[in-house]
Amino acid sequence: MNKLLTWMLAALLLCAVAPVAQAQKFGYVDSEFIMGKMPAYTQAQQELNTLSANWQKDIESQKKDLDKLYRNYQAEEVVLTEPMKKKRQDEILKKEQDIKAYQNKIFGFEGQLFKKRQELTKPVQDQVFEAIEKVAKKKQLGIVFDKSGDLTMLYTNPVHDYTEFVLEELGLASPERNQPAQKGAVKSVSTPQTPAGSTDAVAEDAPAPTKTPTRTTTRPATRKN
Repeated sequence: MNKLLTWMLAALLLCAVAPVAQAQKFGYVDSEFIMGKMPAYTQAQQELNTLSANWQKDIESQKKDLDKLYRNYQAEEVVLTEPMKKKRQDEILKKEQDIKAYQNKIFGFEGQLFKKRQELTKPVQDQVFEAIEKVAKKKQLGIVFDKSGDLTMLYTNPVHDYTEFVLEELGLASPERNQPAQKGAVKSVSTPQTPAGSTDAVAEDAPAPTKTPTRTTTRPATRKN
């Protein structure tokens, strides 16, 4: 159903563009390939990957502390009074909640990783968009498509490829012009071990005690002139 909807939208777009294309020139660029050529973007991705890995290690360390609390509670439960049991249970529950809150703060929607990605990559993306706009004006292009965007381009004639012109505008032109971009290499940071927005990952590693904590619980190519 989604594929059908995509095809219908693409067909409608082409129908809408066709009359304009007869009077105006159009072209396309591969923004992903362009980004991959920019040292600033590659550096930003490396920094994001490092931050993501460090945050993930911090979360894993907190999970180990939670697991230790739970194991100690199980080992000492038989000698604890009811008030002491309740206190220890509350400590474990609070630790679990703190880990979940921290995890969401880092990897959740609009968390620190999301904000840091925007901070590091937006200036580079703006630079690329400005270069595309300059090329479009110089070449008198009425429409510029993005080959690496969501719109699927089933066939592209190299004569309409303006990627190299954008690279020239950025001072990044090379003999290996218009080669296919490495898909996924620079589009996003590596997926952290704890999925973004997950609120159940902590419970898988260290279950919180219940009112009866002794119960067994599963643990966790051709260039245009």
